[in-house]
Amino acid sequence: MSGSTGEVVVTTQSFARYTDSPWRVFEEAGVPARRSRFAHPLAEDELVQEAAGAAALIVGLDPVTARVIEAAPSLRVIAKHGVGVDNIDVAAAKAAGIRVVNAPGANTTAVADMTMALLLAAVRQIVPAHSSVVQGRWDRFFGPELAGRTLAVIGFGRIGQAVARRARGFDMTVVAHDPHLPAEVFAEHGVRAAGLDECLQAADAVTLHLPLAPGAPPLLGRAELARLRPGAYLVNTARGGLVDEAALAEALREGRLAGAAVDVFASEPPHGSPLLDAPNVVLTPHCGAFSHEANAAMGTTVATDVVRVLRGLDPANPVV
Repeated sequence: MSGSTGEVVVTTQSFARYTDSPWRVFEEAGVPARRSRFAHPLAEDELVQEAAGAAALIVGLDPVTARVIEAAPSLRVIAKHGVGVDNIDVAAAKAAGIRVVNAPGANTTAVADMTMALLLAAVRQIVPAHSSVVQGRWDRFFGPELAGRTLAVIGFGRIGQAVARRARGFDMTVVAHDPHLPAEVFAEHGVRAAGLDECLQAADAVTLHLPLAPGAPPLLGRAELARLRPGAYLVNTARGGLVDEAALAEALREGRLAGAAVDVFASEPPHGSPLLDAPNVVLTPHCGAFSHEANAAMGTTVATDVVRVLRGLDPANPVV
């Protein structure tokens, strides 16, 4: 079932969902491109089949492992339809002389908006309030105001900075942790830089915006979650593996955390996750980047870079 030599294989179903402009990039360049025959995310065996004759892969959350790369002798470029490349064996791609590209900045606004939406949904109990009305009960739900509260932003790249701007618009105090950035970046955004422990202890709410290193343990395990203030909230729109789901569910059941909002899971879909029946949690299906505008921008950005690489040019957004 492998594709013909030289074609682009797109595995993610969200590619060009709301506009055909990414497909037009390929058409105008005379580059053959098609969707995968398998449902996203592909299993490793399925991706091996699709990659075997491809010149380029455009992937979502599919596992682009060393085995996939070894099975693709014609492969010249792997494009992440998004930003995080933790599902791609970047080292193996580099060793094979394959370029890896992504779409930095394309989904910043969408994910930042989703983060604030999830935080508001959690603190104001929007989901149970909706269910109450639909079920004919008319229950009333109380929650804290955001003004005057402290938001800890863990990971202060493009998305973290965009969230901080929105939070300040709600009159929140923002602290942030990102050891890879100089002090002036935090100062420019009116945010106080702090260590991870200090952020956790100071926060009324925590939001995560950083990648997950392959094989790394959760950033927030049982010990880290215990450092949060009683009644704090947690929002995760980054990567599911950053949080120990069992420990988070336990903290919610015990009432140590007031609530959580989760768009990403260690395994997706999250069959059997302890969060599925945890109280005071809002769960969404990894759709933080799913705005019309972000979808168009991501698709066009990666398609353009794929064409550049296939023409022998350097990509505009290289990972390697």
